[in-house]
Amino acid sequence: MEVERPATFRATFAVPEFRGLWFAEVQSVLGDRLARVALSVLVYEITGSPVWPAVVYALTYLPDLVAGPVLAGLADRYPRRAVMVTADLFRAVLVGLMAVPGMPFVALAALLVCVQFAQAPFTAAQAAMLPTILPGDRYVVGQSVRQITTQTSQLVGFALGGVVVAGVGMHMSLVLDAITFAISAVIIRLTVAERVAPQLAEPRAGRSLRRLAAGARTIWRDPRLRALVALAWLAGAVTTAEGLAVPYAGEIGGGAVTAGVLLAAHPAGTVVGTAVVGRWLAPSVRLRVLGPLAVMAVVPLLGYAFRPGLVVTAGLLIASGACASYQVIASSTFMRLVPDEGRAQAFGLAGSGLIAVQGLGVLAGGGLVALLGSPAMTVAAVAAVGVVAALPAVAAWRRARRANSW
Repeated sequence: MEVERPATFRATFAVPEFRGLWFAEVQSVLGDRLARVALSVLVYEITGSPVWPAVVYALTYLPDLVAGPVLAGLADRYPRRAVMVTADLFRAVLVGLMAVPGMPFVALAALLVCVQFAQAPFTAAQAAMLPTILPGDRYVVGQSVRQITTQTSQLVGFALGGVVVAGVGMHMSLVLDAITFAISAVIIRLTVAERVAPQLAEPRAGRSLRRLAAGARTIWRDPRLRALVALAWLAGAVTTAEGLAVPYAGEIGGGAVTAGVLLAAHPAGTVVGTAVVGRWLAPSVRLRVLGPLAVMAVVPLLGYAFRPGLVVTAGLLIASGACASYQVIASSTFMRLVPDEGRAQAFGLAGSGLIAVQGLGVLAGGGLVALLGSPAMTVAAVAAVGVVAALPAVAAWRRARRANSW
């Protein structure tokens, strides 16, 4: 299928279009995390309630459940560079409006939902374009680079967000986020080549539903794609630990600092694991270890049942995060298997499902902890369910590999 020698970071960054997309994404993620901190502070100031900032934070995720399946297909019907530039400019304007002093809470929430809706076609266009920009194994390495830098940017953005907001103010922080979207649009317009749309744009009624159904059929009819989606969705068994980080920290005698360390441990492990998987594993080896890594991303969380202290728990999360690097293998393989003309729509469906199972993992943890009375036992119980669910997914992936002589 591919040469055995993995691509290098240098060879991947030698592609000008990838460099442009990468830089645009990094600075945009930093601005986005800064804006989330600023928006939470602003909403709390407007409402005086600790509930509404949490609701607004949830609004940064929930619209993707609808926008992913419905709007991702735009990146198959229109030139993908144009979709990305338009979405970025649209978001720049919307976030700029959010920065206007005196904006009512309801208007802020509505603008935020619109911003998230615009993100769906942008993300789908970017994901669908990368396999074309980065041929061969450079695509996997490029995905690894994006995962590493995105995780790092998120950590830095959240860590510095409070400092920046305190220094320049909430409204100016939102202005800075709007500027990052505008910069992203300019960079993409200047560095990414224009390509024709994979499909003809036909805006007739009913087309969206037919495209949605076609995307679902594409995934369902290919055993390889079904197995990859099932493996990716195992992430739902991991997010429970994130959702219960604060109460678990209290259970083991810690506080906010302990919870912060636990929240940082998993992404830190993901950064290390992704670097190893993307740079040092041969392409054929990645396909072989995909299943075992998916299982091992969940297994360490069974250790929560023993209520270990901070150091051991952080170690469990780092190990889980390192194995969670399998997501890079799963997503890159998935995108290369899907035909180009339906790639964005399939990505939207699979991505929305991933968001849904992650949300369900958090909700399940919240409901189960009320019954078990222990965050530690709740994380372990959800992990046990995840391990059981992983076994048929791994078996399906093994059968698909053998059937295709991988």
